[in-house]
Amino acid sequence: MSTGLEPVTEEVREQLVVAVDGGGSKTDVAVLGLRTGVVLGRHRGPGCSHHSIGISAAVDVISAGVTAALGVAGGRAGDVVHTGCYLTAIDLDDEQAAMHEALSVLPWAHASVTVDNDVFALLRAGTDSADAAVVVCGTGINGAAVRADGAVSRILALGHTSGDWGGASGLAEEVLWHAARAEDGRGEPTQLRDALLSWTGRTSVHDVILAVHRGELAVSSWWSRTPDIFALAHDGDAVAIGLVSRQGDEIGALAGSLLERLGLELSPVPVVLGGGIGASGDTVLLEAARRALAVRAPSAALSIVTAAPIAGAIELARSRALATSGVGVNPG
Repeated sequence: MSTGLEPVTEEVREQLVVAVDGGGSKTDVAVLGLRTGVVLGRHRGPGCSHHSIGISAAVDVISAGVTAALGVAGGRAGDVVHTGCYLTAIDLDDEQAAMHEALSVLPWAHASVTVDNDVFALLRAGTDSADAAVVVCGTGINGAAVRADGAVSRILALGHTSGDWGGASGLAEEVLWHAARAEDGRGEPTQLRDALLSWTGRTSVHDVILAVHRGELAVSSWWSRTPDIFALAHDGDAVAIGLVSRQGDEIGALAGSLLERLGLELSPVPVVLGGGIGASGDTVLLEAARRALAVRAPSAALSIVTAAPIAGAIELARSRALATSGVGVNPG
């Protein structure tokens, strides 16, 4: 007969939450205690865009990161009560469902897993407001807005096909277009032509065009040169100024349209801006973005996210875990 006084033979282990911020160039993972919110383990690995490497390889990258972070935390897969994965390129329902299915069978995601776009992690890294919007401008451009009642507005974010303009990929294409026209006389002269030749090591834009056409040179090879475009804009190059200003216009237009769809265009809503281009702090870009936003949402306030997106992923993952677990919160 049990007396109720037998010693506990199994160690009472801390319940854990896993947060993942997965981008095209890096995958950040954090393991934290459910009750305290204290981060116990971190890991950063390579990018996990399923558009670039496929779902299977993306899952492998995420799983390796989670396993490493759990090792740092001294935790086990069975200790994890919820995993929140906020990932790049989760733009369509079928993409979300496929990634959820692939992750949910893993030991550390078996109890509970959320899969959503990484814009929501960036949003929560920038503000805790129930009504808010976010625009991410990096390789491409994406955004979302949320309302206190749970309503969400988004775009497809599939590039030019879905009405997007800009980001490093779009700006690179524009540089080639303007450089071509500057060289053959159809367009105005621009220092972007000389910049493009410097980036590619070619002697003429004609040669660049042929190399791209033949698959010998990828436009993506100069995506990282966006800061040069900004520098030329500040040097007074009219074409560069036009590109940077248009990128700002697109940021403001996207944020304004997202807020309009939720009926928040007249509310004092925070709009957080991130991504390599969005968070650059460039004055030409920001002035254009604020002007365009003011036309559609005059009371909205644009600000640059300074916290890393993983901070937002942590907040979202732990909030979901606490809401479903009934566990009380201890100060973290």
